[in-house]
Amino acid sequence: MNMTRKVTPIILMMLLSFAASAQFPGGGGGFGGNRGGGNDRPQRQTVIPGTAEDTPKGNGKIKGILIDSVSKKPVEFAALSLVDIKTNNPIDGTTTDEKGAFELTKVASGTFKILISFIGYKTKTINDIKIDRKTELNLGNVSLGPDVVQLNEVEVVGMAQLIEEKVDRLVYNNEKDITSKGGDASDVMKKVPMLTVDLDGNVSLRGSSNVRVLINNKPSTIIATSVADALKQIPADMIKSVEVITSPSAKYDAEGSAGIINIVTKKSTIQGGTLNLDTGIGNRGSNLGLRGNYRVGKMGFSLGGFGRFNYNMPGKSENLQVGKIDKFSIRQMSESDNKMAFGSYNFGWDYEIDSKTSLSAGVRYGMRNMRNQQDLSTFNTQSDGTTRNSFRDVNTKDLSGTWDVNVDYIKTLAKPQQELSISTQFSRNNRTNDFDADIYSLNNSQLRELLGSQGNNNASHNQESTIQVDYQTPVKDNQLIEFGGKGIFRQVVSNFDYYNTVDTPQAASSLNYDQNVAAGYLSYTYTTKSKFTVKAGSRYEYTSIDATQGEQGDLSIPAYSNLVPSLNLSQTFGKGQTVKLGYNRRLQRPGIQFLNPNENASNPQNITVGNPQLRPELTDQVELGTSFFKNSLYVNVSTFARFTNSSIESIRTTSETGVITTTYGNIGSKKNYGVNVFGNMTFFKRWQVGGGFDAYYADLTNNNPDPLLAASNTGFVLSGRFRTSLNIKNGWGLQAGGFMRGRDVQLQGTQAGFRMYDLGIKKDFTNKRGSIGFGMENFLAPSFKMKTQLETPSFTQNNTNYLFNRGFRINFSYRLGKMTFTEQKTRRRKSVNNDDQKSEGGGMDAGAGAGAVQGAPAVVVPTMRPAAPNASRPEGAGRPAGIDSTARPARQGMPIQPGARPDSTARPMSAPADSTARPAAMPADSMARPVMPADSTARPVVPADSTAKPAIPATPADSTVKPVFPADSTAIPAKPAVPADSTKRP
Repeated sequence: MNMTRKVTPIILMMLLSFAASAQFPGGGGGFGGNRGGGNDRPQRQTVIPGTAEDTPKGNGKIKGILIDSVSKKPVEFAALSLVDIKTNNPIDGTTTDEKGAFELTKVASGTFKILISFIGYKTKTINDIKIDRKTELNLGNVSLGPDVVQLNEVEVVGMAQLIEEKVDRLVYNNEKDITSKGGDASDVMKKVPMLTVDLDGNVSLRGSSNVRVLINNKPSTIIATSVADALKQIPADMIKSVEVITSPSAKYDAEGSAGIINIVTKKSTIQGGTLNLDTGIGNRGSNLGLRGNYRVGKMGFSLGGFGRFNYNMPGKSENLQVGKIDKFSIRQMSESDNKMAFGSYNFGWDYEIDSKTSLSAGVRYGMRNMRNQQDLSTFNTQSDGTTRNSFRDVNTKDLSGTWDVNVDYIKTLAKPQQELSISTQFSRNNRTNDFDADIYSLNNSQLRELLGSQGNNNASHNQESTIQVDYQTPVKDNQLIEFGGKGIFRQVVSNFDYYNTVDTPQAASSLNYDQNVAAGYLSYTYTTKSKFTVKAGSRYEYTSIDATQGEQGDLSIPAYSNLVPSLNLSQTFGKGQTVKLGYNRRLQRPGIQFLNPNENASNPQNITVGNPQLRPELTDQVELGTSFFKNSLYVNVSTFARFTNSSIESIRTTSETGVITTTYGNIGSKKNYGVNVFGNMTFFKRWQVGGGFDAYYADLTNNNPDPLLAASNTGFVLSGRFRTSLNIKNGWGLQAGGFMRGRDVQLQGTQAGFRMYDLGIKKDFTNKRGSIGFGMENFLAPSFKMKTQLETPSFTQNNTNYLFNRGFRINFSYRLGKMTFTEQKTRRRKSVNNDDQKSEGGGMDAGAGAGAVQGAPAVVVPTMRPAAPNASRPEGAGRPAGIDSTARPARQGMPIQPGARPDSTARPMSAPADSTARPAAMPADSMARPVMPADSTARPVVPADSTAKPAIPATPADSTVKPVFPADSTAIPAKPAVPADSTKRP
């Protein structure tokens, strides 16, 4: 590989990093200059209770910006009280302005603490404030955590929504699904709207298997090898949610023609140590998992391991191949026994360097051990009437081990949402895919006679090194700019050899395939007060390839470049309805299983061989969708059109003796037009019912001029799903569901549909430390069969698989240790995100306006502690404010940009129509603080002591609203009592 190809990605990364520092000088500072990142309006101050006019004055100054710890939006009109440590009396105070900025001037020398309080938030204390002569103290961004309800004070009987719909994605909350215990990620995928999972675990989105699967926004080389195998390594009960991103922005890699699937695992936000045990046993498999976390101060550690063992998995199939030109007839029957083992082990570390800077690292190892023993009988009748019968005992092993090592750095700068991150990752997958076959014949006594043996050894590895730099900064109050660069350095090696004691074996060979990708992107988001959002961007990717194959030498594959535009529009209406329109172009590079020239002949009548000359396929997609909710009803409807050129499709040819050889080529053209409908409704706060259907029309052709290879097919594909869950008192819960897919249209034929269903029951222990459950799948029949029909101008093939998947299992989980929940950090964790390579079987940056979803409010333990070093900001916190479903309820109905004033003319969705009614966002505990609507005309000021008289507020923005005054305006307001423990609720 020449030097230009090697250094091109590195030069691009350096230029982008330099541009970031040059265009935004002083970004790493953050305390000098204007308040709130450019707010040059005069500071408005308001006297609060406890301020005496004869307080000693000085020349000290204290200032900062108060922001929501979850949404990172500024907290407006919060009350701050400056308390003298010696006397424990308030001596001064103020409120924050529209930008969340505050300033205390003329502060005398001394040692103080600051009490911050506001309705809907926990009271916060900042200790050890030391002021000397002419001290100017800038506290920077001060986080205020939303107030919550303690678990032991109230029983929340409403169920959180299983499905959430956001601007560019749909979120399935798996942690609410009790039937997932003991399964793996492929079991979870079967329940996610818009996704289809076949019986081998291969995933498709809206009828396309060209999807990119990420784990916590990170890729893995094992996914590039096989999505189905990778999903089996992830335990279902460790998955928090699954995000289906149908219209990725320019920030994502251009890979994934149909979209991106991001699996979000459960993360710890604790101080102290815990140890979780999860185990299950069933008639088809057993699992054991241990997960531990320890956190102290600014440092946290996590260590986990999971193993799953599948057994008692028989298989049976029948295959018939009939020639149209050469009149052969081949009938095959097989019986098999499958054994599988999957494991996943990880170690994580994170450290908070300071309040704005964090460093994290992780190591993960995943393993797969699949062994198959098959008895294959072949009855071959040729056109001349001769028969060639054979019997084979085939042993196949597919072993895989994957290492992922990542180091991530993130720096939060002066302005809200201004952020710089550097992410690196090294990933390597080692795979062994071998088979050995003993070949027999039948003599006149019907006894098997050994004729010889045949085998294939194939060792391969896929290695990736990635560096990524991302920068984002707000422009004014309602705009966001994001840009960055990325370099991926990939090496794929496959070595293979053969042996055959019956016939002459093929010659050994190898493939060395180096691929380097350099990418840069720019994205711009604009949001109006009417909740209309435009997000436009473009991504440029340059790919160079250096490949050699055995004795052929250099394959001379040319480099290529792609410009990938994207545009997303979103409009949210006042009654909970969101309409969105999106366009994006995607490309799909071939993965190792499509490139690998190894000839797999474990079944000599059906041989598969890859093609290292494959080019990427290009897809243009348009989608139009809407979602709305009313009371407890939620409905999502979306339509889409997808056009793919140079599609990677199978090319099947047959010899005159009936041997079918399958390879791949860029010969396909696909057109898909479809609709997805999903609904969810909650009855009596305990019973939830959801379901929907997917339908699309497929038009496929391979554009092959050879009439013997030409193929085309059209037809409709339908699928549907249903799920219901019921929460019963005393910790009992029930859940059931099913999925059914109709006939699937393929290029050269059809595949029969299938169905799955499950039922589960769970009982939580009284101490909430554990649970026991029972689950079963497909329990009404011992097996069912699945048919596939293939037809070409030269032959037909009919295959029937008998699937034995009736399963029962008992699950048990228990937790040891003491957990103390902390506030979430104000920034999310960054990581490498290689949306890359078409593989076998198969957000985040949205604007404001995501429709809120009905459900019970989140419940956590409100302990006031320093933010945990690894408590990452919820996904999506880097996008324009107002779309994060984790934001405090006061902003659910009125998404706005940081610093932007709410629209005082618009009625917030969370506010009740009747002012006497209890607010929709009110916690179940009537003693808890109510969450106030985002109305800029009402500025309640909550003193540190709730028994004290309220403050005299400044004149509200709306002059028609009268301020609230104490009964005696001439009296000096009472001094509030200072709480002894700042972690307690006032």
